[in-house]
Amino acid sequence: MGIEIPTMTYSGSIKTVAVAGAKGFTLGGETALPFYTFEGKIPNPPKVAVEINDIPPKEWAPALVAKWGDVLNDPVAWAKKAEQEFGAELIHLELVGVDPNGENLSPEHAVDVVKKVAAAISVPLCVWGCANQPKDMEVLRAVAAAVTDRQLLIGPIQDENYKQLGAGVIGYNHIAIASSPIDINLAKQLNILLGNLGVPDSRIVIDPTTGGLGYGLEYSYSVMERARMAALAQQDEKLQYPLYCNLGKEVWKTKEAKLSAQDAPELGDPEKRGILMEAITATAVLSTGADVVVLRHPETIRLVRQLLNDLLGT
Repeated sequence: MGIEIPTMTYSGSIKTVAVAGAKGFTLGGETALPFYTFEGKIPNPPKVAVEINDIPPKEWAPALVAKWGDVLNDPVAWAKKAEQEFGAELIHLELVGVDPNGENLSPEHAVDVVKKVAAAISVPLCVWGCANQPKDMEVLRAVAAAVTDRQLLIGPIQDENYKQLGAGVIGYNHIAIASSPIDINLAKQLNILLGNLGVPDSRIVIDPTTGGLGYGLEYSYSVMERARMAALAQQDEKLQYPLYCNLGKEVWKTKEAKLSAQDAPELGDPEKRGILMEAITATAVLSTGADVVVLRHPETIRLVRQLLNDLLGT
């Protein structure tokens, strides 16, 4: 006698966000829980993004610095290597240099770097600010207005700057990444505000904020899980957006990812340790609905892509 596996049918679905470009893609469209292809459709597999910075990173783990080498000094070369050698499907450009608590570089610096990187790659580009809301309002508005020949994903757009940055998204045909601090109600509220402002549903992606392994991942996971269940099972239209998880920096800034073999011999090889921490974090957020994962280490990229291939048969 055969065994009949019980299945569920969900009344909701995730909205689609089409990212334009020579190698553009579509996010979202799921009608079932992550990888539950026996219950619904997963028409657009999650995408693997690679993080680069506008200035040479000063606090990256030695394992990362050694792997990337001299390209860390040139964001254009860095972006090209990420795409051409490591298969990045999206370049995630962090504007670290504009942070007022760091080098406090100008909007003109940001525009110059973004233009050069955009011209050098064929995959889509995400431009990410420093998370200082007043400075991001100034910098990301300038970037949105200056780069009009291609569509950008722009974030983090937060509660204090959504009007100004949302207007730039609308006016220049970019995509908003709505960022909220690991809280499902705040995420929903920001999506409502962007919608009321006039940002179309087809140009909103949610950044729920992702904790690294052992540093808030469990809380992040539960919030994302609740959001995805509300979207699919409860037809909550203001949570039916693709999820964008900027996790690489959250993992690699932890002390466990940076400790050397001499300082912590009991933790084993530091590079392998960091790779596994990043890969496990990516696996967790993918299993709860992430549509984009932002990674740093090339070996993690390979592992995550292999996981996606195995689960989705792509």
